Amino acid sequence: MNAKKLFWLLFLLNLFNYIDRQVLFSVFPLLQADLHITDTQLGTLASVFMLVYMLYAPLVGYFADRTQRQKWIGASALIWSAATMACAWVKNYAALLTARGLIGVGEAGFTTIAQPFLAENFPKEKRATLLAYFALALPIGSALGYLAGGVIGQHWGWRAAFMLVGVPGLFLGLLALTRIKDTFRLAQAPRDRARRVDYLILLRNKAFIFLCLAHAMGTFALGGFSAWLPTYFHRFWGFSVSRAGLVFGAMVVVCGALGTFLGGKLADKLLKKTHLAYFITIFASFLLAFPFAAGAVFCAKLLPALLLLAGGIVCIFLPMGPISAALVALTRTRVRSMAFAVNIFIIHALGDAVSPVLLGKASDIWGLKTAILFCSFAVLPACLFTLCSAWFARKSGRLREYLTPKTEVK
Repeated sequence: MNAKKLFWLLFLLNLFNYIDRQVLFSVFPLLQADLHITDTQLGTLASVFMLVYMLYAPLVGYFADRTQRQKWIGASALIWSAATMACAWVKNYAALLTARGLIGVGEAGFTTIAQPFLAENFPKEKRATLLAYFALALPIGSALGYLAGGVIGQHWGWRAAFMLVGVPGLFLGLLALTRIKDTFRLAQAPRDRARRVDYLILLRNKAFIFLCLAHAMGTFALGGFSAWLPTYFHRFWGFSVSRAGLVFGAMVVVCGALGTFLGGKLADKLLKKTHLAYFITIFASFLLAFPFAAGAVFCAKLLPALLLLAGGIVCIFLPMGPISAALVALTRTRVRSMAFAVNIFIIHALGDAVSPVLLGKASDIWGLKTAILFCSFAVLPACLFTLCSAWFARKSGRLREYLTPKTEVK
């Protein structure tokens, strides 16, 4: 399979990764009425997915570093798609909870491997743009998941929603198993494959760890905004619940896609001038996000507030491609699956797994407006961690070694 076909296959898998993940939330009322479950039980369906997702990622990363990765990509797609379809057949809450956990297994297996695998099949000078295109699946897939769940669920029921969105992933997973070849693993000698000591070296890679922490702070802000901004629109601007969801969803799709696209393009263009291009783009994006987000909270008029918020969403999505490209640049090829797995664990454990709860607590104490402002401050430590990562990367010489046109050290 050539590089362009590989990109489109993995992009479509990533798109359905997010569609299948998010379809649950639009059918919450239907699930609750049919299965007679509480709000806490509904929230647990989201939490169990994230918990399994975080914990399974390092495990699959360990084995993927030692085997042909197309098997993991294809099998992971089959697992999460089958688990999504299984949600349509559950008879009780326990079975639904189990199915959501299995979706976490499949999606963690795919996300851990797909980005480094894809990056290795394209030139280094185009990787930030490439990974930004790949990341467009996040806002687009999330929006399609909400839309598909709402439309299908309303007309044919929540079981039909899970069944229909799960089918495409089965076909795409089979294509991945049969058409993709991991040429790097096939050519790799056993002595060049990951050893346990390589993982110790990875965890001592300060540039990598600080970049993961910066990414976690950005994820903290994004997770908090995603959970609470629709409610903020409802409480402070008088939007109906449906209008708040529609407006915020549209902003995420348009502004998220724009920011993701621009971030990759800017980083790759800047890469022609400096090896620190990824870090400069990430730092500037987080730094600009703060005044936009804070300004939206303090703005007394609706239209300027929405425009400021739109600017903040663009900025917080700008680092998507550069962060992934920097993770590739800072880590050796033979431990990259584990590197992305560690990153997944850190960004969710310190980011969107905790920010919605912390913002809810802050809202109970000081009010939702203060809680949203508190969330926007998370991008400031992200700036600091990015600077630390850039300093250690420059000191180690890893970026110069990686970006020099020669065979990469494994």
